[in-house]
Amino acid sequence: MPTNSNRLISLDAFRGFTVAAMIMVNFPGDEAHVFFTLRHTVWNGLSFTDQVAPFFLFIIGMSISYAFTHKINSGVAKGPLYKKIIFRSLKIFAVGMFLNAMPAFDWANLRWTGTLHRIALVYLITALVFLHTNWKQQAWISAIILLGYWIIMMNIPTPGEGKVLLEPGRNLAAWIDQQYLPGKMWQGTWDPEGIMSTFPCVATCLMGVLAGHLMLSQLQANLKLNYLMCAGVISSVIGYFAGLGFPVNENLWTSSFVLVTAGFAALVFGVFYFLADILGHRQWCRPGVIFGANAISAYVLGDLLALVFYQWPIYGQTINHHVVNGMVSFGLPPNLASWCFALLYVCINFIPLYLLYRKKIFIKL
Repeated sequence: MPTNSNRLISLDAFRGFTVAAMIMVNFPGDEAHVFFTLRHTVWNGLSFTDQVAPFFLFIIGMSISYAFTHKINSGVAKGPLYKKIIFRSLKIFAVGMFLNAMPAFDWANLRWTGTLHRIALVYLITALVFLHTNWKQQAWISAIILLGYWIIMMNIPTPGEGKVLLEPGRNLAAWIDQQYLPGKMWQGTWDPEGIMSTFPCVATCLMGVLAGHLMLSQLQANLKLNYLMCAGVISSVIGYFAGLGFPVNENLWTSSFVLVTAGFAALVFGVFYFLADILGHRQWCRPGVIFGANAISAYVLGDLLALVFYQWPIYGQTINHHVVNGMVSFGLPPNLASWCFALLYVCINFIPLYLLYRKKIFIKL
């Protein structure tokens, strides 16, 4: 990757391993046989899979701090930065629409939401906020979003129900999506990446921005790590107890979910920072750095290669089912065989990314 004296190897690796985890949980070998924690929680609760998306938004927030702090401090005009932010958001959103349209390109039944769509919107809002606020204002904005979302969701009755509900398809966020969200919704009557839940996603990203401010400060490395780990523990604990009143829920992206997952993200990044940047142990994180060098491209590649490995039938079955059935016939439990294929698929995706990295090709949307 491009050399930079202020570059955090730990952030590159954290980004890459998060994308690899996203590919792993999105593409199990057999959807019918998946370990519980490698599935999204049906409603309230928290699995490993539920944490992948907030981790990535947290990382985007840190990246925003690194990308724009020096430019702002150097007096770079905001006009070109607006242009760059808006254009990048539009490109990410457009790629998300393309992936949603594959392979049938049925425009009449197209879903207008998804992972990349949310990333595009959250990046756009957070980056614009970053350009016009300092870290204290960003912290206040995060707190106001989380508190406001909590008050709204827990006090405004769901139209047509006459009472406050937080059930699938029967809550205020789902009602707003039913009224105003274009296109098809993921779950028919509701969408986990809908309109209202995008706002607390911005809070997740802003918490990453705050972590970025800390890492860019003039504090000694050990103090940065201590502050980061303390913040992670405090956020996680507050989120846990907040969840007693406003349940931890990825589909609604509740305020408690933001606090718990942002806290965990800070703690995990702290481990990466300690090992890679403080102790200088970097060999273990090289695969993550390679994934992270082309993070969005890696995500897109996962969807494209899935057309071959998960949808292309050979002798009546797709490749993933052939391989999983073969492993099961050799004695592996179905859930373990499904996970092994998911890991194999991550390795398959790694090959073209490694070639791009070797040739110093970094595709930036």
